[in-house]
Amino acid sequence: MSAPLHVREVTDDEAWAAARAIRQRVFVEEQACPPEEEWDAHDWPQDRGASCRHLLGEAEGRAVAVARWRPVSAEPGEPWAKLERFAVVPEARGHGYGRAMVEAAMGSARAAGYTRLVLSAQEHLQDFYGAWGFEPRGERFWEAGIPHVKMTLEG
Repeated sequence: MSAPLHVREVTDDEAWAAARAIRQRVFVEEQACPPEEEWDAHDWPQDRGASCRHLLGEAEGRAVAVARWRPVSAEPGEPWAKLERFAVVPEARGHGYGRAMVEAAMGSARAAGYTRLVLSAQEHLQDFYGAWGFEPRGERFWEAGIPHVKMTLEG
């Protein structure tokens, strides 16, 4: 049986260091994402919690998963929340932590009043996000050398 995942918002430097280490390990090292594409203005200390929400998942007292979401506008006057940067460290995969992080990000965005959700899914994860009702929109595109597809969920 897997240890339960406790998800919390990143609000302090210690939690941010843990979240950053997971993203560095999974995206930059494992998936070879160039650092300049992984880190953006939403990761600046003064911006965390202002323009986006970072979430940290912990199991047995150890940080094992991350996610973030942020408000975006698909069209003028139509607020959307973009869910992104989902990552689980390799040794913690297969325990449902990725699903828990998606549900936590969706719940956090919805609690903030967002009913329209969008994400850029790595192409091989379309069915994973489709389990929540996300639907592909548009053509495949490349991000950090990995094929992606835009997916949306309304309601």
